Amino acid sequence: MTPVHADHQDTQAPGGCPFRLDATGSDIHGEAAALRALGPATRVLLPGNIPAWSVTDPGLIKRLLTHPDISKDAHQHWPAFIRNDVPADWPLRIWVDVRNALTAYGDEHRRLRRPLAAAFTTRRIRILGPRIEAVAHTLLERLRNARPDETVDLRARYAWRLPLLVVNALLGVPDDLHDDFRDAVSTLFTTDLSPQDAAAAQVRIYELITLLLNHKRARPADDVTSALIAAQKTGRLSERELADSLVLLIGAGHETTVNLLDHAVTNLLTHPGQLAQVISGQVTWEQTVEETLRHQSPIATLLLRFAAREVADEATGITFAQGDALVINYAAAGRNTDLHGHDAGTFDIGRRTSREHLAFGYGPHLCLGAELARLEARIALEALFDRFPRLHLAVPPDQLKALPSLISNGHQQLPVRLGTPAP
Repeated sequence: MTPVHADHQDTQAPGGCPFRLDATGSDIHGEAAALRALGPATRVLLPGNIPAWSVTDPGLIKRLLTHPDISKDAHQHWPAFIRNDVPADWPLRIWVDVRNALTAYGDEHRRLRRPLAAAFTTRRIRILGPRIEAVAHTLLERLRNARPDETVDLRARYAWRLPLLVVNALLGVPDDLHDDFRDAVSTLFTTDLSPQDAAAAQVRIYELITLLLNHKRARPADDVTSALIAAQKTGRLSERELADSLVLLIGAGHETTVNLLDHAVTNLLTHPGQLAQVISGQVTWEQTVEETLRHQSPIATLLLRFAAREVADEATGITFAQGDALVINYAAAGRNTDLHGHDAGTFDIGRRTSREHLAFGYGPHLCLGAELARLEARIALEALFDRFPRLHLAVPPDQLKALPSLISNGHQQLPVRLGTPAP
């Protein structure tokens, strides 16, 4: 990788060595703060000793994500990948191997994104509103069976299940595959797996995709999977692109919203004064969701982008050489003090800059499901606190364990006591 200009030599980690990212994700925000201190972008090592740059500055992130020479296609623009220097059993390889809108560049990206965009039109999302309300009602009714003082894992029984049921309805996933997809999706975001476990997880997700495709080819319906199958039949998608597009939709359409709900509940329960403001209507649920997205970006670090040509950023003086790999640290960007103030690390639903987060990306690869995630979160949170106004954490917040992931920012469990439900 090309060294940064002389006035930015401090963007290297101490001793001139790249900063090694923690595959276990044990302290995402501590790591993000350390990376921010090293400059707007700094050299890092991904798990497996893969060199890259971690970009943390919001302004630089925006410029790079809209730069015509920043690509997501490893097959075209990552020399290490093309030369087979990236091991075939690299545990994170699926993030660059897949052929879908997440990893495409230029015209190919527009071609692969087009059939997906139809799934997330404003009309289709509005239609989903009553469905989301019904799912929330069903899950909350099941929770009423718990004793008021019983410890319940709210992530597993609510935050996890609601987005899964919504995205599965959108895709037309049959009921008997719901739990299998739930288990398989989580492994895509786990970044401390052994090569053997990562390979097994990849095999399993494609087995499930095959089952889903076989089911929908036999029983087409008004759902996204059937629409993608129709696109494949007309030659607009290859069979590989069809399968990989479903991997993208099932993974991205679920994980972001789970973590958003997880952190919103945690933040509100640890800031009862702010929770009271939301419940009383002084602050909207919409604003609460935006501040959660800023404060706890559901995707902490997203892999991978590549410099298709040398890219020199005048504002920072940093030059990325052709072929350099980049990861975007959204967790770090959300707590940038220049943008969000000296207290950027504090959850504050009254913050004026809350909506200026980048949690759903920016530019051509802006998350297609962003508005659906927002809608799900608003409905799910309001319904939860309406039904269980005495909800509280069952453990101190510092005992909540992070997911084993440098990509996904959430908790392994969210133990709560529901208290007496509202009538």
